[in-house]
Amino acid sequence: MAFDIAKFIGRFADEAREHIGKLNEGLVALEKNPDDAETINAIFRSAHTIKGSSRMLKLAQISEVAHKLEDALGALREKTIVYSTELADVLFKATDVIADMIEKTAAGQEITADNSLLCEELAKVAEGAVSPVTSGQKGEAEENAGLNTHETVTMPAEGPSPAEAKAPVPSESAPPDIRQQEVERAGVKSAHSNKTLATVRISADKLDELIKLMGELVSNQNRLKQALRDIKATGRAAKKNLELVLKRKKENNGIFPDAVVNSAQSLFAELNQLLSGMRDYNNIQELLTDELQTNALRMRMVPLSTVFDSLPRMVRDIARSIGKETEIVTEGGDIELDKKMIEKIGDPLVHMIRNAIDHGIEAPEERIKSGKPARGTIRVSASYDAGSVLIVIADDGSGIPLERIKEKALRKKMYSEDELAAMSESAVIDMIFQPGFSTSAIITDVSGRGVGMDVVKRNIVEELRGAVSIESKAGKGTAFNVRLPMTLAVMRILLIGVSGMTFGIMTNYVTEIVRVAESDFKQVVDKKAITLRNEFVSVAGLDNLLNVPGPAGRAQEPLIIIVRIGSENIGLIVDTLLDEEDMVIKSLPPHMKNIHLVSGVALSGKNEIISILHVPGLMEAAKEVSGEGKGARAVKEEEKGLRVLVVDDSVNTREIEKSILEAYGYNVELAEDGMEALEKAREFKYDIIITDVEMPRLDGFSLTEKLRKEENYRDTPIIIVTSREKDEDKKRGIRVGANAYIVKGTFDQSNLLETMQNLMG
Repeated sequence: MAFDIAKFIGRFADEAREHIGKLNEGLVALEKNPDDAETINAIFRSAHTIKGSSRMLKLAQISEVAHKLEDALGALREKTIVYSTELADVLFKATDVIADMIEKTAAGQEITADNSLLCEELAKVAEGAVSPVTSGQKGEAEENAGLNTHETVTMPAEGPSPAEAKAPVPSESAPPDIRQQEVERAGVKSAHSNKTLATVRISADKLDELIKLMGELVSNQNRLKQALRDIKATGRAAKKNLELVLKRKKENNGIFPDAVVNSAQSLFAELNQLLSGMRDYNNIQELLTDELQTNALRMRMVPLSTVFDSLPRMVRDIARSIGKETEIVTEGGDIELDKKMIEKIGDPLVHMIRNAIDHGIEAPEERIKSGKPARGTIRVSASYDAGSVLIVIADDGSGIPLERIKEKALRKKMYSEDELAAMSESAVIDMIFQPGFSTSAIITDVSGRGVGMDVVKRNIVEELRGAVSIESKAGKGTAFNVRLPMTLAVMRILLIGVSGMTFGIMTNYVTEIVRVAESDFKQVVDKKAITLRNEFVSVAGLDNLLNVPGPAGRAQEPLIIIVRIGSENIGLIVDTLLDEEDMVIKSLPPHMKNIHLVSGVALSGKNEIISILHVPGLMEAAKEVSGEGKGARAVKEEEKGLRVLVVDDSVNTREIEKSILEAYGYNVELAEDGMEALEKAREFKYDIIITDVEMPRLDGFSLTEKLRKEENYRDTPIIIVTSREKDEDKKRGIRVGANAYIVKGTFDQSNLLETMQNLMG
């Protein structure tokens, strides 16, 4: 029987891709530890496997290069040659060439490239002769750094053991040696054993269609639930009708048409029976739908390692191209996301990493001067967090230059000097997300911090319905926090009522729902706030943000939905909570893409169109709400411009206190814990310090005590603002040297400002 190679090509390509990944990963690891024998053995085995498999399938071009690569790695393993950067360049080049040929083979394309020069180069390498490589392959690894998307998905079939599930099934038409090799790899002793099918290769398009149908089924389940509500309502009406008929019969001393009574009783009984049957049917259908939804979505979940695994090679190539030493550490590669999201997150992730290398990580000599190791570090981590996936891209570089951002904003006439001076640090940093904004003095072929960042944010926020925020510290580094839902197919939606209209909020943003008495609201400059567990939370009416008519009268205890993005949260005042449902979100049509407060629409069980609110947009809108400050006397002219340090581990509390003080002319700097505050206080003399108590690393009591031992701060006013209200805490605050003690529960901006003015004399 003729040997059909085509049947084995797909299997060969899948296995070879895994070994290419191991080669890239191992070669990057060798740059850190060239004498790691285990790594050398592992990549040698990968090259050997590719050579053997390609030779069996008569793929001569792949086999030839893999053979020469194996020889070079063998020489390295035998220590007849030593590891060097030039050697690594040749090995990487060979790996790229093999990878390219594998993809061409998998796609059924002919391999026409002449690799004889590369084979000669590898042969010289094996003999100890190495020369710098000028391969012309610059950027290739970077182009392939995203998800290596193949339009097939391998699904496990039912029945086989875990060991069998990993093994491909040999064709009966394959030569005995190939069949025996594959049987042995599966852990089965005999080539004639009965094996069931372990995997099924299906088209990704077919899987996508299945997910779409599942989404529509979920939507239909919501219609079924609505139909059940309608039947219940009809049943209640039938019950009232029966009660009315019986009442009339009683009032008429039992004289009443029997046909009317019988009809009312029969209608009520039939509706009760229908309702009971529908309730059972709905419960069963809901269980089946939930099961189908869970399993269908699981079929399309892919680990983030499919993106993460290619990053070390990309970082290595980019860093070398610009003369920097950079390593990348990845964590959480086993965290899974919908395949559709994995495909879209690759490019934004790569762009942020390129920015970190080019403009975040300093040159080796500059890092050494500042007391850092010559090699910079980029850490990419993923974790599950409150129903979302959080990806953090952090570098230990120089941080984002705030002053340069302000200078650029002034040159572009985006803001005035006064507006920039009043901006919070986070608002200044967020300017890099504006189109065409860059602080780089030169645009390079690698990146310019800000160049394309608007596209990054648009992809994350609009296409992936996520959120991105930035944290940066001068001289210490920058972290991009990307929060994503695990799938876009079906979203859990909280339905709310505002001014008689229905809106939806994705539940992955919602942390809690509270009722707060109107008397507990605090006025913070031009906004309202509440105190929630040792933290100030700004509050805004959703009707005001959406510019819809407000209700006739607000409840005495308004309903507040607390939504959070990263470390920031805000309270949204709503009228009613309606329901919580799984819904399919439809994208807005092109002419409505600029509505930044709505991320999409969904259909309710009544086939009504519901706007799904865009929480990041709502938070931005809430920051822009303005009005007149109330409740504090004017600050003396001589006090304006004084430097104030606000210390609190809650970003909301820091920003609220900062907004109060800046509104009255003070210059404010922030610290997120006592240790950072102590470091800043030693670098610069502040006129007054406001600190929380409960903070990581160094609490407010200890900070106050340490500051009082500093010559510059023996007489500086220090105010403690905390939720601790016990007398012993107040006494301790006075004992360590605080000048004032304000409890957050009774906080009022006029109280803070008057206290400051009294302390300043």
